[in-house]
Amino acid sequence: MASRKMEKYELILEAALKVIAENGFHGSQISKIAKEAGVADGTIYLYFKKKEDILISLFQERLGDLIAAFNESVKESSTADEALRKVCEIHFSELESNVNLAYVTQIELRQSSLELRVAIGNVVKPYIQLIEHILEKGIQEKSFRPDLDVKLTRLLIFGGLDEAVTSWLISGRKYSLTAQVDKTVEFFLKGLK
Repeated sequence: MASRKMEKYELILEAALKVIAENGFHGSQISKIAKEAGVADGTIYLYFKKKEDILISLFQERLGDLIAAFNESVKESSTADEALRKVCEIHFSELESNVNLAYVTQIELRQSSLELRVAIGNVVKPYIQLIEHILEKGIQEKSFRPDLDVKLTRLLIFGGLDEAVTSWLISGRKYSLTAQVDKTVEFFLKGLK
């Protein structure tokens, strides 16, 4: 029974991701999400109290998966340079391969209420902390400058990745996002060395 419940939960999240990416958060009624998921409107309320809870759960689940992939790849990296490259590769490739997730994370987050942004910000926090750990590792290895302002630099790296994805979406995805990894890593490393 628990696995059937998880299946429906996942169906609803996938449907919500698609509907929100296509219609925006405010234009996505519960009925549209239910129809896309192939469930009754009332079924949605068995899993979520309100539409905002769906968006928060989407971020928790999908970004949680992404952060787990980041953590795994960083563990396997022998240097901070390599870890930073892995983060850039995963960030760009995962969002390029899941355009709906890219739209929801890049566009909808910025249009949400402050309360919603704060809740989603808590989901992103481990990613920011991971970047901070990479920077600290680079300083310890003496491959990054010892005078780096780690707190500021982690935000600049995250912001750079974030803006690259947003610009790619706004451009109509006219180029490969993953093809931007080398130039992005080169830019970051020049500032870190």
